[in-house]
Amino acid sequence: MANISVNLSKNRKQIPASDALGFGVHFTDHMLVMDYNLEQGWHDIRIEPYGPVQFEPSMMALHYGQAIFEGMKAFRAADGNINLFRARDHFRRFNNSARRVCIPEIDVEELLAGLKKLLEIDNAWVPSALGTALYIRPFIFATDQFLGVRPSHTYKLMIILSPVGAYYAEGFNPVKIMVEDQFVRAVRGGIGEIKTPGNYAASLLAAVRAKEKGFTQVLWLDAHELKWLEEVGTMNIMVKIDDQVITPPLNGSILPGVTRDSTIKILEQWHIPVLEKQISIDEVMQAGKNGRLQEMFGTGTAAVISPVGSIHYKEDSAVINHGVVGELSQKLFNEITGIQYGTRADTNNWIDTIKVSG
Repeated sequence: MANISVNLSKNRKQIPASDALGFGVHFTDHMLVMDYNLEQGWHDIRIEPYGPVQFEPSMMALHYGQAIFEGMKAFRAADGNINLFRARDHFRRFNNSARRVCIPEIDVEELLAGLKKLLEIDNAWVPSALGTALYIRPFIFATDQFLGVRPSHTYKLMIILSPVGAYYAEGFNPVKIMVEDQFVRAVRGGIGEIKTPGNYAASLLAAVRAKEKGFTQVLWLDAHELKWLEEVGTMNIMVKIDDQVITPPLNGSILPGVTRDSTIKILEQWHIPVLEKQISIDEVMQAGKNGRLQEMFGTGTAAVISPVGSIHYKEDSAVINHGVVGELSQKLFNEITGIQYGTRADTNNWIDTIKVSG
């Protein structure tokens, strides 16, 4: 394991109050940094004061989009320590994204050790109020000074931390989503299944238009037929029809969500089968009209479980469960957040605990 050098900040920031966090607005005092070149591979893992990054205008990431990121969370446990949720799984997905865009993979255990050290140093930034967390953003970008389409020979990896509240203004209340029937986000064989900036840039215009119409998020359909459910902009999607939970399969254009996987595992442990299969928007809307659509919810790191209160497709709409949180959505939210905060048993070994002294 490489040594982690530490340069502590001499100018500590004021930590915001738990009720003034927002999401992705505030950043802690320090960040983790690591470099890559062909001769040394990944090297010089270090913790530095959070601050600006200097780069050349010709840096390849700016021109060709060779970059990836992850998103995970740490929580203030009931005993005051810090619970890190499914970090290895997130870093494995980080490596999957890296492979797809020709970025060298990272040693998962080395990166996890660096993250734990960073959390120890900035542990005071982990909020303790229920519903809050410390959002963790690892990312890598190509740094060659070169204008030409090829993989870069040099890269920079960074991890920054941000104390956060609820992702959506609605909190855990049901959200309104609009089904996008004009634009597409991703195609099979493309980059829809990885966390790379271009994947998200493709979703912005539809999301802006949806927000202008009063919707919280966009539900994307497949790129070939504009027929089959894929995912919501920031979440995987699940529906409960006739007591059966259904979610679109991981077919190459859908992000393999860690919370999606957690939800499926928990449901199976509860002996509630989850059917991973294609389901059409017409079938969902029809189920909504005749009362068979019992619940619909998103799963993701940012919101954990996000119940959907209504879905709107072309000139049609359906209210789900009278617009209130469904029983299963609530139960899943309570279970996952209970594991994250340490108030429920971690029977799947998803938690890494960082001990906090004092």
